[in-house]
Amino acid sequence: MADKIHIEPIPLTTTHSAHGAGCDGCAVHNAGALLKLGVDMQNWDYVVALAGNPNTGKSTVFNALTGLRQHTGNWPGKTVARAEGGFVYSDKRYKLVDLPGTYSLLATSLDEEIARDFILFGQPDVTIIVVDATRLERNLNLVLQTLEITDRAVVCLNLMDEARRHKLQVDDRRLARDLGVPVVPTSARQGEGLQDLLQAVHEVATGQVVGKPFRMQKEPKAIKGALDRLVSQLITAFPGLPNARWVALRLLDGDESIVQAVCSGELGQLISGTPDVAHRQLTHPRTELVERKMEVAV
Repeated sequence: MADKIHIEPIPLTTTHSAHGAGCDGCAVHNAGALLKLGVDMQNWDYVVALAGNPNTGKSTVFNALTGLRQHTGNWPGKTVARAEGGFVYSDKRYKLVDLPGTYSLLATSLDEEIARDFILFGQPDVTIIVVDATRLERNLNLVLQTLEITDRAVVCLNLMDEARRHKLQVDDRRLARDLGVPVVPTSARQGEGLQDLLQAVHEVATGQVVGKPFRMQKEPKAIKGALDRLVSQLITAFPGLPNARWVALRLLDGDESIVQAVCSGELGQLISGTPDVAHRQLTHPRTELVERKMEVAV
């Protein structure tokens, strides 16, 4: 029997007062960066990113939570479609942004770059990662990469009806313990588990549940030394960078889009949502910061 879902979808034009300063459970999203990424948070309490591999039922989850009250368009400066909607839960207004379906966040495609930038720089209050319960091992790649960026995540273990049909069992409690974030079994097309998903999102958004995600911490000694130096330089050059360690790892891995963002100053613009931030500190493609990355890579 499907759960009875208590969701109040809302039109995107409704007005509502924002959080006041110093309140309990205040939103943590970067409103300036979100605006630069095309998402206006005026009149909303929290923003939730919806991520996942293709064919995991992500669109079905989005439609179920928003009640088909959606706004569609393109990401700024991109030809990739974007959908956003909203709902009210426990008297809080949530904007839900559907990210492109991707298999990773390594920015080897435009879809991956958009999803990565939104999670890293927009700092959504919650990121829902939709996974296919019948293909969990393959889907965990995106989960672990997302948890490297943010600890404000909920894993939506979708297509549980298909898992049951194939006589597959998934220990969602053990998975939640291992990942360090809430895991909610669902079958979105049947309406199963969506009420639990909403509750989990609400608890993470309001700070009632604090994730402690699993992250690889054992690097070779040489890599760890270079990583620590890069992190220190990144924090100095880009105050407010939400996850300097992840950016440093991408630099060491030779991620061209991150290298260019660092050298051009775009990284600072994405953090603040305004132009020319930190660009004065990194004005040439062969700065000490990037040279350090190249030396270690060699």
